[in-house]
Amino acid sequence: MRTDYANIEASLVTFLKEEVAKAGFERVVFGLSGGVDSAVVATLSKKAFGANMLAVMIPSDTTNPVHMSHALMLCEKFDIEAEHVSIKNMLHAYPLELRTPLRKGNLAARLRMSVLYDISARDKAIVVGTSNKSEIILGYGTMYGDTACGINPIGSLYKTQIFGLAAHLGVIEEIIVKAPSADLWEGQSDEEELGYRYKDLDAAMYAIFDGGLSRDEAIKEGHDAEMVDFITARYEANLFKGRPPKIAGL
Repeated sequence: MRTDYANIEASLVTFLKEEVAKAGFERVVFGLSGGVDSAVVATLSKKAFGANMLAVMIPSDTTNPVHMSHALMLCEKFDIEAEHVSIKNMLHAYPLELRTPLRKGNLAARLRMSVLYDISARDKAIVVGTSNKSEIILGYGTMYGDTACGINPIGSLYKTQIFGLAAHLGVIEEIIVKAPSADLWEGQSDEEELGYRYKDLDAAMYAIFDGGLSRDEAIKEGHDAEMVDFITARYEANLFKGRPPKIAGL
């Protein structure tokens, strides 16, 4: 995996400037959760667009206030303009008896993206995505929720690379050291939900998807067999999430 973070930073800042301009925009907007992915996107966007950007913090009733505190600390450090929009009332307008934690989390993710796209229309801005390569391969995201965006600068970086880039960019330590969490329900942890550490998942995914190893070759190289099968199964089951809707040809 690439770890030349100075070159990665320069490439992604250039990517943002060029692709946003090609799309006809001068301003960007993104969700800032207090997690490492959105913190990296915020820092890169600040370098690319200066004041022509907006971070939006969109908590629900189950959002850990510590994450919002970290988001504010990041904004203060890098002089990032931020807006706060709660989706608590939107969530509670939906029938309570129909909710499970997962469904509530997915609904929250889609409501957050609805807020972002509304603000993007207000500000004539493009929505910048915050999904990393690990999440994309595993399908670990909500369609039309956190995976939706107009442009994504970090989708080719594994989660472990995101942490390295965050440290290089000077993201606050409080964000870098905490356990990854989509914060879709109280106490949620990415690695507990997935059942594996990102360090191990990323090493195996890099071997398979970047190194071209087969299942048996990856296992022979030392990657856990159950984890390799888990990755493969999730990848195949969630391929549809990354594709445009299939339109019937007549």
